Amino acid sequence: MSMASEDLAERIRNVMPPRLVYGEKKMFGGRAFMMNGNMLVCPTKEGALIVRVGQSAMEEALARPGAEVMVMNGRSMRDFVVLPGDAIEDDDALAGWLQLAQAFVATLPPK
Repeated sequence: MSMASEDLAERIRNVMPPRLVYGEKKMFGGRAFMMNGNMLVCPTKEGALIVRVGQSAMEEALARPGAEVMVMNGRSMRDFVVLPGDAIEDDDALAGWLQLAQAFVATLPPK
């Protein structure tokens, strides 16, 4: 993992709610944070953050500064947004994105 990715992963660990049970798994060239086997967020090697928000929260997510629909291999990923590092420099902003991801992922069946 790159230094930017590892630094962001450490910040995520620090702002994760204390009672939230989560795991980590290598994914998208970084270390994804998982809840019940489903991805919440994943720092990228460039220091960006992939966030799983779901279709129902996509409009709200895209209204936040810096958020864009995640595109992979030319395809829009309908449940995911990607944020540049400067959109999540503040720990409160990062925590807000984690809360949005948790709200969606909590609705998914465990894997």
